[in-house]
Amino acid sequence: MNRKRMALPVFVGCALMVASCKEAPSIQQETEYAVMTVTPAERVLTANYSATIRGRQDIDVYPQVSGTLTRLCVTEGQEVRRGQVLFVIDQVPYRAALETATANVEAAAAALATAELTYESRQELNRRKVVSDFDLKTTRNAWLSAKAALAQARAQEVNARNNFSYTEVKSPSDGVVGMLPYRVGTLVGPSGMPEPLTTVSDNSEMYVYFSLTENQLLSLTRRYGSKGAALENLPEVELQLNDRSMYSYKGRIESISGVVDRTTGTVGLRAVFPNPDGLLFSGTSGSIQLQSGRQGVLVIPQSATFEVQDRTFVYKVVDGKASASPVRVSRVNGGQEYIVEEGLHEGDMIVTEGVGLLREGTPVKSKENISEQRNKKTV
Repeated sequence: MNRKRMALPVFVGCALMVASCKEAPSIQQETEYAVMTVTPAERVLTANYSATIRGRQDIDVYPQVSGTLTRLCVTEGQEVRRGQVLFVIDQVPYRAALETATANVEAAAAALATAELTYESRQELNRRKVVSDFDLKTTRNAWLSAKAALAQARAQEVNARNNFSYTEVKSPSDGVVGMLPYRVGTLVGPSGMPEPLTTVSDNSEMYVYFSLTENQLLSLTRRYGSKGAALENLPEVELQLNDRSMYSYKGRIESISGVVDRTTGTVGLRAVFPNPDGLLFSGTSGSIQLQSGRQGVLVIPQSATFEVQDRTFVYKVVDGKASASPVRVSRVNGGQEYIVEEGLHEGDMIVTEGVGLLREGTPVKSKENISEQRNKKTV
């Protein structure tokens, strides 16, 4: 009986101990969030603009005389020099015309010599009163007519010589030959041709044309003070080719149009790029990448944002709780970072990771603050 009485207090004590262990408050697990304080920074912005690539000059080659093509002296894509013969038009009729004009000059020269001798003879006879003044004036008029006929014959000879030289169609500049739509035997002429004999493109340097909106041009002008100052101080531009690869040489903006296109509301710009390897071709397209530096801007990571109905938000930490705030941002570094245009101020604290798990009013403790509290508890 005594043993039972002694066992009962021991059992009750153990039960109380177990109960007390179950009722002991457990330590609540706190969620950690990475936060940052927004401070001004400097970033380089890269803007892309669709561009059209053209040769320094693309010259359409048309014949200056009519005739049948007798020879093609070049091939498509061939590099040519200024003055090099590209095509030959049938020279037979033009050679005959030149020979006729040359003969006419000789005949006119002989007629002039005869008229001059006659006029000099009449002058002597008129002094001796052998011939009348009327005869002298008639002879003089004949001499003047012969002189004019010689000048006319010489002009016709020059014209015939030029026409004969035009039978050799020559390159107007250094460059690369385009397509050759006509073949030997085709009748060509200076008018009525649907397309040129070919196009010679000077590809030593390439012109790349792109456009800015009116607002972008105003911003650019204000930044540098004037259009002329902008051209002098704008940084070099890069060219992204149509296959998304970057062109190995940088270019410079050479001109800005002074007229806004009424249809598109844009202003045309022209950049020039070297083309020593001949990689760029006239008529192709690409994208101009224009970089500009901005100082004193608020930069946040992309992970700190979330979107609701096409609006961008961040969670600010206000009194230790999450508060959603709308922001207007511009992408930089391929979208990995945002420049905040509106919605945040210097010194604001925002959550940078795990924003998808947060709700309005969720208690927020930064990883740094939680670790400090744990260190204090450990001590």
